[in-house]
Amino acid sequence: MTEYEMVVGLEVHVELKTETKIFCSCSTRFGAPPNTQCCPVCMGLPGSLPVLNQKVVEYAIQAGMATSCTIAKYSKQDRKNYFYPDLPKAYQISQYDLPLCEKGSLEIETPAGSKKIGITRIHIEEDAGKLVHDKDGSYLDCNRCGVPLIEIVSEPDIRSAEEAVAYLQKLRAVMLFTGVSDCRMEEGSLRCDVNLSVHKPGEPFGTRTEMKNLNSFQFIQKAIQYEYQRQVEALERGEEIVQETRRFDEKTGKTFPMRRKEDANDYRYFPDPDLMPIEPPEELVSALRAAMPPLPDQQKARYMKEMGLPAGEAELLTGSPGMMAYFEEAAACSAHPRQLAAFLTTQVFRLLDGGEEIPVSPAHLAALVEMIADGEISGATARQVLAALWKQDGDPGEYVRCHDLMQLSDPVCLKPVVEEVVRENAGAVSDYRNGKTAALKALMGQVMGRTGGRANPEVAEKLLLELVQS
Repeated sequence: MTEYEMVVGLEVHVELKTETKIFCSCSTRFGAPPNTQCCPVCMGLPGSLPVLNQKVVEYAIQAGMATSCTIAKYSKQDRKNYFYPDLPKAYQISQYDLPLCEKGSLEIETPAGSKKIGITRIHIEEDAGKLVHDKDGSYLDCNRCGVPLIEIVSEPDIRSAEEAVAYLQKLRAVMLFTGVSDCRMEEGSLRCDVNLSVHKPGEPFGTRTEMKNLNSFQFIQKAIQYEYQRQVEALERGEEIVQETRRFDEKTGKTFPMRRKEDANDYRYFPDPDLMPIEPPEELVSALRAAMPPLPDQQKARYMKEMGLPAGEAELLTGSPGMMAYFEEAAACSAHPRQLAAFLTTQVFRLLDGGEEIPVSPAHLAALVEMIADGEISGATARQVLAALWKQDGDPGEYVRCHDLMQLSDPVCLKPVVEEVVRENAGAVSDYRNGKTAALKALMGQVMGRTGGRANPEVAEKLLLELVQS
């Protein structure tokens, strides 16, 4: 497996946060009853004419600016012709050879350091409808027809599933900070097509396959890992990789063929005759650039410079405006921002498990970290307190006092416990004196156990060493 290199390019569809659709005044509200938010325009009925929503263009330009793209002074919209049962008019209005934004990039953090992923293009297009399947058949819901999207196409610069997820997380953060989308993956506001091929280093890129409509970081990672393994094993058996579209099955963790992958010529692109070219006025572009908020990379650089945070922690804390706001509020109450950041990105993120809603107030989290920094409680106790506050928020200091969890740091209190452990574990003491340093950990475990985890590790270890080395 290690003889083959993975090559991944991503096509990310981001639903724009407009109130109305791209070519008509129908609502884009999610979750409405089927076929209650559609009209002749978004259903493509004969005689209907589209009118471009200006807000869509503005949001797309902002997305391009946020990803260092060049904004086109002239672009157009094209008809992409293909038949899917959830696209009533049998063509999609998209952009082909003259997209709105081109040649950008995003920087991600990897174990080897920062890496730049190129962005080929960002173009606007309309979404298709949705098929709903049950035991009696399949039904068409046209509410999503005409919902505005931007498609963000990366260069084939990604070399692992972990890099793909890091790129998507960074892209999501950028879109959230600009405010162009809510990026709710569970609602399909951000979804991804994965193009993947394998080859041996030094050889030409292999034949790529495409996996469609993945809307979970976890599923994207699993799909990439499985498809890489499948292609390598096929090549080792002497089989040929077919250019095709595949489906990822969430239950089995495997990919399955859906259809042969089309080339651009198969879509018979041509300029949409009902829509004018897009020529953004220079004053509009300048105004949008002036209104751009600080982006994740700017905030990340500030945290690294002002607080001394490692790049990885700073990247995580700028993953969304909500997370950054939480950290900022907690840091304002803390004298130890680095320790706060480390606790937040490890212990709190572990409990979040992919979510973003923290049930503990920023002030209470800061107070908890201050207790660790001041030696009042141990790290293990802090995790115990955090778990309790996660269920019912409250003052961590009061919780610690009520449950008698204060750390024991007074040598006078700890010495009798340490002496008892040494007296009752003569074998471990002898092992340590004979060079088996791991025996000290066993003795420390005994001390921690007898104090309910409250012993200050530094003080306890110092007392142990004094006794076993005497």
